[in-house]
Amino acid sequence: MEKSKTRKKMKSLYPLKFKPIFKDKIWGGQKIKTELGMDYGDLPNCGEVWVVSGVKGNESIVSDGFLEENELNELVEIYMADLVGEKVFDKYGEEFPLLIKFIDANDWLSIQVHPDDTLAKKRKIGKGKTEMWYTLGADKDTQLISGFNQEIDKETYLSHLKNGTLKSIMNFENVKKDDVFFMPAGRVHAIGPGMLLAEIQQTSDTTYRMYDWDRIGVDGNPRELHTDEALDAIDFKKYDSYRTDYNVELNNSAKVVDCDKFITNIVEFDKPISKDIEILDSFIIYIGVEGSTIIVWDEGEIKIEVGEAVLVPAYLSQINLVPKTKSKLLEVYL
Repeated sequence: MEKSKTRKKMKSLYPLKFKPIFKDKIWGGQKIKTELGMDYGDLPNCGEVWVVSGVKGNESIVSDGFLEENELNELVEIYMADLVGEKVFDKYGEEFPLLIKFIDANDWLSIQVHPDDTLAKKRKIGKGKTEMWYTLGADKDTQLISGFNQEIDKETYLSHLKNGTLKSIMNFENVKKDDVFFMPAGRVHAIGPGMLLAEIQQTSDTTYRMYDWDRIGVDGNPRELHTDEALDAIDFKKYDSYRTDYNVELNNSAKVVDCDKFITNIVEFDKPISKDIEILDSFIIYIGVEGSTIIVWDEGEIKIEVGEAVLVPAYLSQINLVPKTKSKLLEVYL
């Protein structure tokens, strides 16, 4: 469908919310319900809720407006650059390029790693997975794993894996609210119990499980490990710092992560902010992490609360962010 033939339709595009996709996990807890106020029905727990997804088989469905019940990738196919931006559509085509989740860990997740785009393409499994975490809350003494605490090689790694001493070479980090950790593809990592976080990642569901704390799955057997698949994906380097430092600037966008997969800013504000988004040539996803905000555009407005995400189409040239209370949003685009 040529853009020139659909221009009249494009004027009706509006900021989109989607129906949450709930995932029960063996390590999941109750904070998706108790802290974020979401009802996940009869699930025993909820480890993840996907709020914006183009992952095949888990595509987000619009929750309101005239596009209600439409699936996200179908909208990219129909609206093309007017939804995602020219540069984004040229690069990613009809698959929406990002996945946005909230994760509640009541136990350790597996120590794992994700492939990069090159390895994923070689293995014909779609895209790689680079991601970042923003901590909405953390219990006392909560930790996570990011990278190694020493320089190692494949042989040393395999020796520790075989001997059950993998934890001894992992880098553990203490975690508190508002911490940010960037996890490029190849970095080993694990989320620890007590964390509630927002995750921004490439559209991919490929995870190589390296170690699972000798945990037994729901079928009564140890969960599958992906030792061979992980070997070629792991970045064995040790880095000086694994935590992402940033400075918040009140009533402005503060850049936190800037990589070739996505850009994430933190917007902390107590008065209305006008956003000229036409210059970005990209959609924007706003993720509520504190307070309550109204997103206003020429033809309407939409509320965003903590635990919600709103996809603002690239077609809209300007929006206003109006806080009901002092608020904080994650601002994500390509």
